[in-house]
Amino acid sequence: MKAPSAEIRTKETVAHGVVLRDDYDWLRAANWKDVLRNPDALPGDIRNYLEAENAYCKKLMAPTRALQRDLVKEMRGRIKEDDSSVPQPDGPFLYYSRYRKRAEHPLICRRPRGPADAGKATREQVMLDADALSEGKDFFDLGDTAHSPDHKLLAWSADEAGSELHTIRVRDLESGADLPDQIKDTTGDIVWANDSRSFFYVALDADHRPSRVLRHRLGTPDSADELLHDEADAGMFVDIDRTQSSRFLLITISDHETSETRVVDLGEDDARPVLIAPRLTGRQYALEHHGDDFLILTNADGAEDFKIVSAPLSEPALENWRDLVPHKPGRLILSHVCLKGRLIRLEREDGLPRIIIRDLAGGAENSIAFEEEAYGLGMDPGYEFDTDTLRFIYASMARSAETYDYNLATGERTLLKRQEIPSGHDPAAYKVRRIFATAKDGERVPISILHRVDTPLDGSAPCLLYGYGSYGSAMSASFRTRPLSLVDRGFVYAIAHVRGGTDKGWRWYLDGKRENKRNTFTDFIAAAEALAEAGFTSRGRIVAEGGSAGGMLMGAIANMAPELFAGIVAEVPFVDVLNTILDDTLPLTPPEWPEWGDPIRDAKAFETIRSYSPYDNVTAQAYPPILAMGGLTDPRVTYWEPAKWVARLRATMTGGGPIMLHTNMEAGHGGAAGRFDSLKETALAYAFAIQTVGEGWPDAGDA
Repeated sequence: MKAPSAEIRTKETVAHGVVLRDDYDWLRAANWKDVLRNPDALPGDIRNYLEAENAYCKKLMAPTRALQRDLVKEMRGRIKEDDSSVPQPDGPFLYYSRYRKRAEHPLICRRPRGPADAGKATREQVMLDADALSEGKDFFDLGDTAHSPDHKLLAWSADEAGSELHTIRVRDLESGADLPDQIKDTTGDIVWANDSRSFFYVALDADHRPSRVLRHRLGTPDSADELLHDEADAGMFVDIDRTQSSRFLLITISDHETSETRVVDLGEDDARPVLIAPRLTGRQYALEHHGDDFLILTNADGAEDFKIVSAPLSEPALENWRDLVPHKPGRLILSHVCLKGRLIRLEREDGLPRIIIRDLAGGAENSIAFEEEAYGLGMDPGYEFDTDTLRFIYASMARSAETYDYNLATGERTLLKRQEIPSGHDPAAYKVRRIFATAKDGERVPISILHRVDTPLDGSAPCLLYGYGSYGSAMSASFRTRPLSLVDRGFVYAIAHVRGGTDKGWRWYLDGKRENKRNTFTDFIAAAEALAEAGFTSRGRIVAEGGSAGGMLMGAIANMAPELFAGIVAEVPFVDVLNTILDDTLPLTPPEWPEWGDPIRDAKAFETIRSYSPYDNVTAQAYPPILAMGGLTDPRVTYWEPAKWVARLRATMTGGGPIMLHTNMEAGHGGAAGRFDSLKETALAYAFAIQTVGEGWPDAGDA
């Protein structure tokens, strides 16, 4: 079957005196905003091309169909079908979610609190059945669920197109019926006022940007909702949350390097937002509340890896901030929460996380940490403020997730749940390692590694190497069930903690953004070389994988070191970087400028992005096999980015391949929403990897 050949319809634009030729701009639908809401609105010529690509991918992947079915079966066998979360207490109830067997979506439940009621399923109330709500829909993704403070109502949101346009509804928990209130085009996040008669939400504007915070009073039309904040700067995101004390609504306005917060008293019906500190480029801060003070996590005053300060509620302005947990270079404070009498922070040092509990009265501290070479750790403070219990979740790459309650008074840990693998899992059969690659400039790049203890480390093993490296996102070395299907087939599974994340502190992020972006790519290449040199694999036996901004990484390393990789999996890949960041009409472009630079107004930023943008740097060379995966209703990385990239690769490359594109015509950035449906997409990627390092691919006519 011959590979599809996209028609050339050249569009020329000029930026900073440079003529940019784009032969495949026509794949971007003029009515793309309509397509986000209704996929059927996609123009016929574009739909025909995407469907031809899907047919080509399906044809080439046909020899792996049995393998894909086996992979789905294996991965599904590791999922406890009737699983449930550990209940979280709030007042008279325990709240939790659970799944029925074979269900794609959860039940949102509660039961009365107290030892006498524990485990009595007959007293369970199913507040929301997301599986029933999804019936008959091509796509359904449950967003937020938030019960009212009086426990009588449940506000919930859902996205029914994959475009992240959430509709909020409110359910009466006594009758089980939804109220007439319905609010469309929101982010889906919900915060209740303390009187349970109103809630707050974030509305998306016509350009799909979260820009307005409103208060909705039950029983009134959404046209009457009270506007609390309307963000004029298209480069800023707007988000809402609440303090753990439930005293304040937090309105956070931020981009990737600057933030400001406004607070609203949740106990006052006519409260208006109060600004804590005005935005200043490069300054970030996040609030918590305890007693008469705000506890603020910030990088102010040169605290690159962040510190925590206190400020009085009555006068929280910047001049009244006082250091509580001082800055320590190399120790990145990730987040903080206040429980009564205590300040708890999650921090990372030398690439490993730990939780620190501080007694606010006396200042004494103790920590929760583990001794493994690589692991993941997170905390879940739940709903309550006046409690002696902190919940945390621990996992390593070989050891399934464990949920603990930690007694803050005694230091006792109680294991509540260990992630169950129904098909069986023996952590002793696997080895977790952590090595370092030496980057081009001498930096040491951490690599987390998982392999079976019986896998030969003589260079013969294939490797799947995962990377991301943007927005300061660190890649946790926690437990993932899906890669076990590769590891059990003799693969080494590795995560490259490249610059652009915060794996080694905030400086690690700064060294991988804007003018330093190329470090992300060369770090990943160095990680691949280091794995080969150490015998975990060898050159040409490595399949690289990354998604979204990690997909941009995949496009860059495909151009820079194609001979190093056996294959590349690029999921919703951000590869048309220059054209996207030059277009300020796209939803995420203005907020992206602090991450990548502003190529519209800054000629140097234009040249920097142009120098690495994967789509713009495809050259006449041989490329390894590539599987690109996109989503038609994706508002973050629009479907035309991987489509254009694949078209240019095929038209330019001199050998290698094949190049495949699979577009999910019924989903967005996250792919299929159901917990089992999504396995099919993973199986496609893993089958591609296995075939690539195994029998390889026949001549597919790409070159």
